[in-house]
Amino acid sequence: MIQITFPDQRIKEFSAGITGLEIAQSISPQLAKDVLAISVNGEIWDLTRPITADAAIRLHKWDDTEGKHAFWHSSAHLMAEALQNLYPGVKFGIGPAIESGFYYDVDLGDKSLSENDLLDIEKKMYELASMKSPFNREDISKSGALELFQTKGDEYKTELISDLADGTITLYKHGSFTDLCRGPHLPDTSPIKAIKVLSLAGAYWRGDEKRKQLTRIYGITFPKKSLLDEYLILLEEAKKRDHRKLGKELELFTFSQRVGQGLPLWLPRGAMLRERLENFLKKVQKDYGYDPVITPHIGSKELYVTSGHYAKYGKDSFQPIHTPVEGEEFLLKPMNCPHHCEIYRSKPRSYKDLPVRLAEFGTVYRYEQSGELHGLTRVRGFTQDDAHIFCRPDQIKEEFAKVIDIVLYIFKTLDFKEFITQISLRDPNTPDKYIGSDENWEKAEKAIIEITNEKGLEGQIVIGEAAFYGPKLDFMVKDAIGRKWQLGTIQVDYNLPERFELEYIGQDNQRHRPVMIHRAPFGSMERFVAVLIEHTAGKFPLWLAPDQAIVLPISEKYQNYAESVLKSLNNCDIRTLIDDRNEKIGKKIRDNELRRIPYLLIVGEKEEMEGTISVRKQGQGDMGSMKPEDFATMIRKETEEVLKRIED
Repeated sequence: MIQITFPDQRIKEFSAGITGLEIAQSISPQLAKDVLAISVNGEIWDLTRPITADAAIRLHKWDDTEGKHAFWHSSAHLMAEALQNLYPGVKFGIGPAIESGFYYDVDLGDKSLSENDLLDIEKKMYELASMKSPFNREDISKSGALELFQTKGDEYKTELISDLADGTITLYKHGSFTDLCRGPHLPDTSPIKAIKVLSLAGAYWRGDEKRKQLTRIYGITFPKKSLLDEYLILLEEAKKRDHRKLGKELELFTFSQRVGQGLPLWLPRGAMLRERLENFLKKVQKDYGYDPVITPHIGSKELYVTSGHYAKYGKDSFQPIHTPVEGEEFLLKPMNCPHHCEIYRSKPRSYKDLPVRLAEFGTVYRYEQSGELHGLTRVRGFTQDDAHIFCRPDQIKEEFAKVIDIVLYIFKTLDFKEFITQISLRDPNTPDKYIGSDENWEKAEKAIIEITNEKGLEGQIVIGEAAFYGPKLDFMVKDAIGRKWQLGTIQVDYNLPERFELEYIGQDNQRHRPVMIHRAPFGSMERFVAVLIEHTAGKFPLWLAPDQAIVLPISEKYQNYAESVLKSLNNCDIRTLIDDRNEKIGKKIRDNELRRIPYLLIVGEKEEMEGTISVRKQGQGDMGSMKPEDFATMIRKETEEVLKRIED
């Protein structure tokens, strides 16, 4: 007999070899029907895998991330089986579950797919799912796995196996398909009831532009058709909110092939939006005692060798910039922190001087492959709302907590109501990915976990997602249509101060190392603006909107009066435009509604005679007539009330 511990700490005895599915059946037939995977001592398993020793378990249903992962991972295999049936000789790369759905990278040889082929793949997946084929896990030696996939002529799987350590490898088989895979998977294909093959893309094998480009096929599945219907509605809404589409329509930013891929150009309205966000955060930072600094866009190679960035990212960054001096090399700045370390070192520091808080909206450059670029969310040049706090060890908790307060204030101000926190720690099994001593890592990880708990944030711990120099706390925000975005990060770092030999004189008159806290509440201005556009559907809050109002003269006869209204409002610091096109007023109203300008101010004969404006509010319609000065007072009051309510 073995002892099974449930999440509520209840312990029950079962015969050794019992499976998660059998445990679920012993509780209730409905649970057995709903459960998709099981965690055994923190590791996700198939429901059909025997448990042979005492264990703590947790059963996962659709609402759990782990349940969805098993469901979508199994669906990727189902799609691969469909492709194998439809396109004999197809070769397979990787096919993981992702945040929403799954994909598979495949080599179809001379065959190329179009959007028209997706329905055929979908139909074949429905047909295969209905066969209720079980997913069978099989242990195999490395040599056996190599022989199997070499015989099939699948060089992609063969290459993956060659990189694995010697020992036992697992395969999964269902129907006519066999794949190299760790799992876990569903017991069989029957829970997959609703299927949508979504799109096609190109993907270089193993992310290497010098390797063959494979076809990436995206799909999503659900246990109920109603869930798929809801998802497709959200997908349509997401298309309407796409920041690339709205950014063009609202004239916020653009890209130019002549300038270069992944290098955004901010247009006047976008620059105004971004400037207001920066000014907002600058004010918050001033209140919290930050000092602004400015650093160059380049740095010597030696700087990044010292920081460790060159060893980790040098091969994947932009190529060095050579000067006429032999051996002198510079790099486009990939990070602001090495520069800030040098600012800290620029003069002696006492324990009384700490904490030192240095803040910069610093533009950095990182080479991203062209296939991974995506609007403002994945670019090659971006500006971080970066700051670095150099503090004594006894100040870490207080400073970290203050940064959390800044992040929460920003989320509240911009109406991001739902978020979770993720504590990203190093993976002890891959020490080569990180720099610094075990002792420093343990201190930093312990500090983040303790502070997060003390602030009442239920941080989900994720192993292996730490930065190479230290653990971090990431904020994952849900937008207005339920999508998750990573915004805001805080990191504790004992390592860069050591590499840069940073010091302060302590109360004991001895030299000590400061601890460094990295923080970026927005993350990057580009990514944050992209998320904000999609969260608000381009309808920015009044205090942030690039243009708060636009004057619409009914005809050219009222142009002079319209210009006097414009001048009056701009003098009152109300950001106002004028639409002086020779168009009918109905078209002007429709066009400017689409531009998401909060207030439309219509002027004609009646308004000119009375010295008023006719006010329409975005999404609400007519508000009646009022004097321009009364409108200005209303706007100021509305803005002040919002910001005061947030501060309170």
